[in-house]
Amino acid sequence: MTIEPESRSSEEAETPAGWGFSTKAIHAGQDPESTTGAVTVPVFQTSTFAQDAVGKHSGYEYARTGNPTRTALQTALAALEGARFGVSFASGLAAEDAILRLLEPGDHVVMGNDAYGGTFRLISKVFGRVGITWSAHDLTDPAALDAAWPENTKLVWVETPTNPLLTVVDIAAVAAVTARRPQARLVVDNTFATPYLQQPLAHGADIVVHSTTKYLGGHSDVVGGFVATDDADVHDHLAFVQNAVGAVPAPWDCYLTLRGAKTNAARIVDLLVGHPKVERVLWPGLSSHPGHAAAKRQMSGFGGMVSFTTGSRESALLVAESTELFTLAESLGAVESLIEHPGAMTHASAAGSPLEVPEDLVRLSVGIEDVDDLVADLTQALNRIP
Repeated sequence: MTIEPESRSSEEAETPAGWGFSTKAIHAGQDPESTTGAVTVPVFQTSTFAQDAVGKHSGYEYARTGNPTRTALQTALAALEGARFGVSFASGLAAEDAILRLLEPGDHVVMGNDAYGGTFRLISKVFGRVGITWSAHDLTDPAALDAAWPENTKLVWVETPTNPLLTVVDIAAVAAVTARRPQARLVVDNTFATPYLQQPLAHGADIVVHSTTKYLGGHSDVVGGFVATDDADVHDHLAFVQNAVGAVPAPWDCYLTLRGAKTNAARIVDLLVGHPKVERVLWPGLSSHPGHAAAKRQMSGFGGMVSFTTGSRESALLVAESTELFTLAESLGAVESLIEHPGAMTHASAAGSPLEVPEDLVRLSVGIEDVDDLVADLTQALNRIP
């Protein structure tokens, strides 16, 4: 593939050394605007840019190729991931699609056996039609993957924690297995953890992908995706696809995503662990969680996503439909708390596949409401189970 020159929107991100995470979130790529001194990054709501002469411009020529608001977002998110490069897309799946375009017919993708349903659908139903093969593995056992490495594997696709079973994968251990195959790259979906809790590149990942719709957007009002990498060749590919295919985020979407939000779920977990109608609680912060040790090594906190089982599909649906503060809705990672039944909602596409989720599973995205109110709401919903 010939990579065309891109605008300054795809240049290497530069952040002063020594800045802490919160400082990066507020200042990386977000200097006061040069013309007016505006402290907040402006929304450059324009489709094209005036040029001084043919081929001579200020760094931007057409908004699909580059936009200053998008540049600010890409620089900020790359800084948060500790990455050299960042590329933003119109959705998380558009970001995943750009990564998967690294592949050629006959190449193979290894994914976790509880990967997000949308990722599974994209790989199996879309890229499968053009000769890309895939297999599902228990990625908590890197030695087994090493021993049964599928031929022609070019991408190992890890989520950690996973959606919706909150499985934790040891990124460094899988990276060590992948590194023994120079033709393969390790992709980590960091949506659930966010760069605030986990930075996969520091543990050996080659590529990090986010649905910025979730925690990085944080307010349930924007859809987007993002990819971070230290690999210049991968970055050039992503920037080329971003421009050539055109699945770019709008300037207003970039502005909204720059805000971000964070949550904590510990009190909700305490309720679920002690409730007689709950059979199993899935949260990496529990010492009983199979991935707790790995989570402590590679995460600075355990996040606001919690899943649990209730014993039957009927009881899970009853709980999901009975809350008042927890809104029944797809998506996650916002300031408001959400509840869903993955088997019938976000992961319905995985039904009948090796990635099918338990029918009695309920998934929570814990927001920033008063925690006592959230506990009371979930308690009354659970108490409805006969």
